[in-house]
Amino acid sequence: MAVLLPVRPAAQMDTMMLTSWLANIKWWQIALLVLVWPLHAFAQGTISAEDAISVLYRWAPFLVLHGFLFNVLISVLSMALGTGLGVLAGLTLISQAFPIRFVGGLVTSFFRNAPWLVLLFVVLLAFPFEFNILGLQIPFPGWIKAVIGLSLPVAANIAIIVRGAIQSVPSAQWEAAEALSFSRTQTLWQIIIPQCIKRMIPPWMNWYAILTMATPLCSILGTEEMVTLTRQAMEAEGNRPEFLMPFYGFVLVLFFLYCYPIAKLTVRLERRFAIKL
Repeated sequence: MAVLLPVRPAAQMDTMMLTSWLANIKWWQIALLVLVWPLHAFAQGTISAEDAISVLYRWAPFLVLHGFLFNVLISVLSMALGTGLGVLAGLTLISQAFPIRFVGGLVTSFFRNAPWLVLLFVVLLAFPFEFNILGLQIPFPGWIKAVIGLSLPVAANIAIIVRGAIQSVPSAQWEAAEALSFSRTQTLWQIIIPQCIKRMIPPWMNWYAILTMATPLCSILGTEEMVTLTRQAMEAEGNRPEFLMPFYGFVLVLFFLYCYPIAKLTVRLERRFAIKL
């Protein structure tokens, strides 16, 4: 006798995969990596661990204040710009006008599937290094181009988050608002979007963590952020290979200490705001 089996949805890419992996790292795994990695690296060099750490200790304040905080600034500005553009793009994806929805979907798909590094190069070459307005030379620094370049793929993914959050609201609320003579704009801004904000926070934080970890890409464009200054610091110390591990390990630890709490909080908020079916 034939039996109707339950429908199993096809496997989809988990956009929270990276954040979930980061949040699930245990403290003892971090401690083991911190202990074993330096021993392995220093065993192959001629400089003692004490000398390398003293050199790093001398450069650490400069790297943090002028390098890492600049990475954080780039990530915050890119996220702010990407969020604004993403909300606008997300609204085009739910537009009732087909041309607007088609153009929004095309632009969103393009930037979601474009390599971030290529986008940075395109933005770097697309804008001039300075503007001439009424005879006044106004410089256009590379870090602003990096903010624009990083905000584009983030905006495309935020647009998908906005669309998904709006579509997750039960259609009965649209029907109830229509019965109360609310226009579509009033329903969207006064009823639907306020409910969507808390649902958008976990994936929004997930993309902020991803964006922060991508900011070292700006070093390829010559932006003086953490990785660029780290490389310059090692060159000032003679460019010895024994400094590679402590300096780049310091960069890794800083990014981990910044992104790990974000990942833990993201996973916690995702569980808290999960829709109970």
